[in-house]
This record gives sequence, structure tokens and C-alpha cells, in this order.
Amino acid sequence: MRALLLCAGLGTRLRPLTDFLPKCLVPINGRPLLDFWIDSLLSQGIDEILINTHYRADLVEQYLRRSSWHLRVSVVHEENLLGTGGTLLANRAFFEGQPTLLVHADNLTRFDCRDFMRTHQERPAMAALTMMLFRTPAPSTCGIVELGSNGIVQAFHEKVSNPPGNLANAAVYLLEPEVVAFMDKLNKTEIDFSTEVLPHFVGRMATYLNESYHRDIGTMASWQEAQKDFGMAPSSLHNQEAWAAVATALGPSYQQFIARSIGS
Repeated sequence: MRALLLCAGLGTRLRPLTDFLPKCLVPINGRPLLDFWIDSLLSQGIDEILINTHYRADLVEQYLRRSSWHLRVSVVHEENLLGTGGTLLANRAFFEGQPTLLVHADNLTRFDCRDFMRTHQERPAMAALTMMLFRTPAPSTCGIVELGSNGIVQAFHEKVSNPPGNLANAAVYLLEPEVVAFMDKLNKTEIDFSTEVLPHFVGRMATYLNESYHRDIGTMASWQEAQKDFGMAPSSLHNQEAWAAVATALGPSYQQFIARSIGS
């Protein structure tokens, strides 16, 4: 199976950290978020990965060229952002008509990818995709789902006041080719997955509950908390050197900012 890691966001809520680097490269205990995602997926049944870039694409590409992943990871640059659905549709040939793992790589998540794939394979016959869920402490800031007795999404509430529950969309999906075929019929290049695709599949979305760890690294406070509560193993020596080269090129201002921000 192949995966699309979405890495083109501007990360405006993470400024001033993202004044230095793109959101997908923010360090968690000295290791870039993207490195953790790639390592986790390629060691758990994903064969190849496609990454889209936009903001500070040069840093992403510099890191990947130096990394041990460069033969199994491809990059596609978006001069103009296409939205999650638009990116998936524009690169549909990469997935060769097979089920696809779609990931918003600005989240920090620990899960059993093979178990997720197995859950998708065993989903009810009418389900066209499987959405990863997590229990959020802040339901009004997330997309909250209501489930039927069979675990199928019956309603979806995107960032509303007083939503009915705390089961939230983790923005990690396993998709059948039917989902891409639906987007193709929209005859658009820019497609918002949350508002233009997910509503169409309400009643046909299976779910997988991540009970291990999930955090949206969307704000400075959340990023700082992740330094404390996420036990991330070190990357390989090769990739440590690749990241050190990027971090060094960012200059002393970046190093000083990181030291001040995480109290080291």
C-alpha cells in the first residue's frame, strides 16, 4: 500500500516557530515530525510515500535528500494549494487504483498501522473509507462524529459549539478508489476533503479508534506539551545527521528560539 503525507500547510498558528521551518519539520524532542511519520509507516506495511510541499519546500526536500528514506519517498510541489482532496486527485496515478493511506502529517500520532489496515479490510461492505478517531479533550475545536452501532459514521460536526461527544476525526484515512472517483466527478482542481468529500460519505465511513496517542501540533502550547508527553525514540544516526544539517543551516536564531521555547 502507498501513502500520501500532506505537508503543504502554512502552519500560521505555530508562528513564530513556523517562521523558521514548515510545520511538518517541527522537532519533537530533537526529531522532526516528518521523520517520525516516515519511519513509522515504512516499518508498518507501507511500501512508498508521496509528500506534497508548498511552504519552505526547500527545507523538506533538503532533509529528504539527505535521509535514509530518499529511495522510498517522492515529493510533489504545489505552487498553488489544491486542498486535501485536490492533492489526492492530482496524484491519483501514484496509487495505481489501490486503497490509499491519507495522512495529515502535521499531527503527532502513534498507532498500529497494520491493525488499522486490517480494520479497513474487515469494514462493512458498504463503507468506502475508514476514518481514524481519537478522544479529544476539546470537542469544539475538532470534527466530531456520531456513530451507529456498527461503528459507521452517521453524522459529522465540524468545529461546532457543544458537539455531541468527544470522538474526533484524527485526519488519517484509508480510502478505496471509489472516493477518488467521486472527487473526479466534481470537475474541480481544488477540493476541500472535510466539506466536499466527507459529507458525501456519511453513512459509508467505517472508523478506527486510536487509543494510543494523538495530538494536533497546531499551536505553540500543543507543540511544547508534546515535548513532555510523547516518548519518541531517536532516529537513526543517518537521519540525525540529515536533520542536523538542516537545523544548522537555519542559523543561531533558530537554535536559540528552540532552546528558549522548550526550556533547555
